[in-house]
Amino acid sequence: MNNAQKQLSNKELALFFDQFAMTLDAGLNHTDGINIMMEDAASNEGKKILEIMLETLHEGKLLFQAFQAPGVFPKYALDMIEIGERSGKLDEVTHSLADYYEREDNIAQGIRSAVTYPLLIIFMMFIVILVLVIKVLPVFNQVFNQLGSEMTGFSKGLLNFGNTVSRYSLVFIIILLVLVAFYFFFSKTSRGREFFNRFLSVFPPTRGFYEKIAAGRFASSMALTLNTNLGPDESLAMVEKAIDNDAVEKKIAGCRDMIRQGASFSDALVESKIFNNLYSRMISVGGKSGSIDKALEKISKNYEAEIDDRISNIISIIEPTLVIIFSVIVCLILLSVMTPLMSIMSNIG
Repeated sequence: MNNAQKQLSNKELALFFDQFAMTLDAGLNHTDGINIMMEDAASNEGKKILEIMLETLHEGKLLFQAFQAPGVFPKYALDMIEIGERSGKLDEVTHSLADYYEREDNIAQGIRSAVTYPLLIIFMMFIVILVLVIKVLPVFNQVFNQLGSEMTGFSKGLLNFGNTVSRYSLVFIIILLVLVAFYFFFSKTSRGREFFNRFLSVFPPTRGFYEKIAAGRFASSMALTLNTNLGPDESLAMVEKAIDNDAVEKKIAGCRDMIRQGASFSDALVESKIFNNLYSRMISVGGKSGSIDKALEKISKNYEAEIDDRISNIISIIEPTLVIIFSVIVCLILLSVMTPLMSIMSNIG
């Protein structure tokens, strides 16, 4: 049985797995835990998902099949639930999935903040400039005409631009609506976000940042899978599906090739250069001490902190820079008009 609902967001997944993990910690079995969650579900959609899962369990199927039935969980989560169920470590897996999707949501929110606020500033300042060009400059032009003069240079060019915008206002409104539609497509739909992330992962100014996000995601996922009964190659194969970055995926493929050729897991991770030199040394030490999963967890947290700092720094630089740039533009527009006007008034005086 499959329901045609959209996939759950990272925030919803984190909340779901956190609640499910709490029911397991309380000693409840799968069916009772899901039943309690259904009784507490705040939305009809959430109840419907849990009802489908309960129906699947009542049919005698396995838990991971119950997670598959609603069609709202990503493949990575489904694979991990299957591993946790078969290895007897379901409670650990659900806690790890809750932490994983919470980190994913924090990263996504940080990126949205880094993009949304500057866009809002640009939009508001663009409106201010348009009002100056379309409404204010024609008034000054009338004043110039009454005084027997006319605008020249920069102010004349802006006036002509404002007249063009007014003449073709319908065309500009349509373009604006198209841009708004693109914004909602790229920010509100899963396909749009996937396309946008793919673009940023190959765009030179943001490529390194997205590779760092992918490396942190890889470290988090590998730490999770290594705590199960999977071998290194199987773990890498599963994690590779969750990494949405071509450069890091190629490095993971190279790591798997080295393992097949007889290299140890830690040596293959170091040689594939998925992480920087410092983190590679941590992996090497972790491999020798038998605590490579702990090293990966530490690396994942470090990457999360680095990404948060990078996003905060970008926002702190972009916002005041944009305000300064648009303030200078507004001042130039006003000065281009006021300076000759003051000169004319001075001559008249």
